[in-house]
Amino acid sequence: MHFLRGWQAAVKPRLLILLIAAAASAMPPNVVLVITDDQGYGDLSIHGNPVLRTPNLDRLHAQSVRFTDFHVSPFCTPTRAAIMTGRYAARTGAYRTSHGRTSIHPREVTLAQVFAANGYRTAMFGKWHLGDNYPSRPIDKGFQHAVWHRCGGVTQISDYFGNDYFDDTYLVNDRWTEFEGYCTDVWFREAARFVETASDRPFFAYIATNVPHGPFLVAERYQRFYEEAGERGDYAAFKGMIANFDENLGRFLTEVDQLGLANNTILIFLTDNGTARGAEFGHGIDALPTAGFNGGMRGRKSSAYDGGHRVPFFVRWPGGGIGRPRDIDALSAHIDLFPTLVDLCGLERLPGPPLDGRSLAPLLRDGAPVPDRVLFSQIHGGVGFARPGDRWLGSAVMAGRWRLVEGRYLFDIKSDRSQSFDLAPENPETVKRLRAAHETWYRSIRPGMRPTRIVIGHDAENPAHLTSQEWQAPGSHAVWSRNHLIQRKAENWPWLVEVHRDGRYRLTLSRWPRYLGRPIDSTHARVRIGEVDRQKEISDPGGATEVLFDVGLKAGPAELWTWLTSRDGQSHGAYFVSVERLE
Repeated sequence: MHFLRGWQAAVKPRLLILLIAAAASAMPPNVVLVITDDQGYGDLSIHGNPVLRTPNLDRLHAQSVRFTDFHVSPFCTPTRAAIMTGRYAARTGAYRTSHGRTSIHPREVTLAQVFAANGYRTAMFGKWHLGDNYPSRPIDKGFQHAVWHRCGGVTQISDYFGNDYFDDTYLVNDRWTEFEGYCTDVWFREAARFVETASDRPFFAYIATNVPHGPFLVAERYQRFYEEAGERGDYAAFKGMIANFDENLGRFLTEVDQLGLANNTILIFLTDNGTARGAEFGHGIDALPTAGFNGGMRGRKSSAYDGGHRVPFFVRWPGGGIGRPRDIDALSAHIDLFPTLVDLCGLERLPGPPLDGRSLAPLLRDGAPVPDRVLFSQIHGGVGFARPGDRWLGSAVMAGRWRLVEGRYLFDIKSDRSQSFDLAPENPETVKRLRAAHETWYRSIRPGMRPTRIVIGHDAENPAHLTSQEWQAPGSHAVWSRNHLIQRKAENWPWLVEVHRDGRYRLTLSRWPRYLGRPIDSTHARVRIGEVDRQKEISDPGGATEVLFDVGLKAGPAELWTWLTSRDGQSHGAYFVSVERLE
């Protein structure tokens, strides 16, 4: 009961539990959605992993309805976009992990917005990765409270500089705040505080951990256990990160039970893509593992094969009429969460774009058969990445027992889980049918593959703090990691922005995050936006930390370009720019 310390002086814990439980039984169901980052289907002991120990995930498995043919996207941003919107990520503006294509579009309606509109308290904890700036932050998209890190991972360029998973600084809504403890401990601790707060309203809590995503950092005792079991380096740390997550999940489940909330709380667990370090793939991301365990599947994170996008999906709701714990083998996907939760919780939909997903509630409630369907999984090159045949790159078409990979290879997943035997030559009609389905789908999503503009000059975020994470960069040219910053990677690409209104604006260019106060180490600076093109000489490169440009801007869309020139004449974009509307 350690999370109840704030209430103990006023109310006896047992009485508080009874009050919360009584209130909970009269309300619509609470929802807790838990998602991990880069944990694959085989990274649970209940799925047969011979080394990894996940007793609390195993316990949750035993208490849940398990969907055994559940699919997401092959990497993280598109999975999160699909979960939040019920739509394929390519439609949402958030379909890559960097390159200025991670921000969810204002037109998209999120689960959090629907829950909030239906009277729920909403909060998220951990990794968002659907936009660092207005209008795409969690607090812009329906979450009333958020404790989160920016960008795709702790230690990336727009994350707070110096974070290393331990005693880090994260955003609380829009304010950097220091926390004590390991990252996963923080997310679950803050989530427990939110859940235990007595209220006459139901809640939606989204717990999205950044583990076991790299860098692979965890307390030594977790890593050592797996090193002693024969694992090495990152592979031992990866498993140790999952073990720590499992402990936190167990404590959280116990708290929910002790608060009397379990019966009226829908708790969902899934992961965002295939494994990153659960097995070794010496012959590429699409291969069968050469060591380790991957649930018998081919491919890992970023792969079009099942190992890249088939993940665990558990639903626990003891008092909600979804029946006994069991396996359901119906083909299903991340796009189904939105309509399923709307259905199970009896929510009123908000006006918005049409959904791609189907409600799984009939399957959960009474096992009603689901009509045949075709699902799609793909890593999208998108605008600026396209090449002839790009519509097939990294693609998988799924229909019943069939998997068509990159439009060429056909597998019977029921008899060939490892996708080792290409049956395309023997089944030309099936290949033709699935190719046609993909062509139709791809034509429907292609118009949505346009980046979301960062809005500058809006009261919701003034100043706006931009980083090179969101440059509109092609291919491998993005500057997104802390190492790129330290190495001073010589790249320059624009930000796509929307000037909210006419006015005077201050643009502050820096090489390092402004709060570090480090020298800009540049002799010349330039900025160009719309009709504005200004330059400045920097007389004291070793002393100056930033360069300011005060300019007049007109409302509307624009490209924001910047330049910094080093002492040796090398030029690159300013990795950090703050844009403040002055009047």
